Amino acid sequence: MIVLQNTVISDDVRDQFFVCNLEKCKGACCVEGDLGAPLEEEELQILTDHYDQIKPYMSEAGLKAVDDQGLYIKDWEGDYSTPTIGNRECAYAIYDTDNTLKCAIEQAYYDGKIDWKKPISCHLYPIRITKYDGFEALNYDRWGICSSACSFGQDLGVRVYQFLKEPLIRKYGESWYSELEQLMENEEAAASSK
Repeated sequence: MIVLQNTVISDDVRDQFFVCNLEKCKGACCVEGDLGAPLEEEELQILTDHYDQIKPYMSEAGLKAVDDQGLYIKDWEGDYSTPTIGNRECAYAIYDTDNTLKCAIEQAYYDGKIDWKKPISCHLYPIRITKYDGFEALNYDRWGICSSACSFGQDLGVRVYQFLKEPLIRKYGESWYSELEQLMENEEAAASSK
């Protein structure tokens, strides 16, 4: 376990290898699971503010899901997430020409229509954050659909925290990430000197 400022990070974030491999998984994380993408409360207003710019990128089924369920839903635990199409893919997921799931929100971002890349939970995957009083726990989410990402990361020598540098900086800031890198380097040096 790694303690850094107001976060507790599982050793797996340091030890496991990971690089998304969309060619293999086809974006399965956008369709598998019990709910849509988890949303933080501050993201609800961002989604509301940007929806008109995101709509043109969405599928007909996604638009209908939003019409029926709303821009986001509140689950039985009081947490927010994106609506889904038939309890499967996220309403904001779109299929490209080779049947790979992409994100309508992210496409609007890449086209310069909005300044929000996508929900932080999607950007940080395979890290899942659990909030506690006074700190947040960052855990690596093991999921069979990501086995190709694990082997791809191992082939490239890229660990979870390295692959997720951009979203970790987005969430916690540059100085937090620099401190994380220093901790990881120190631990690696200590382990190799034994």
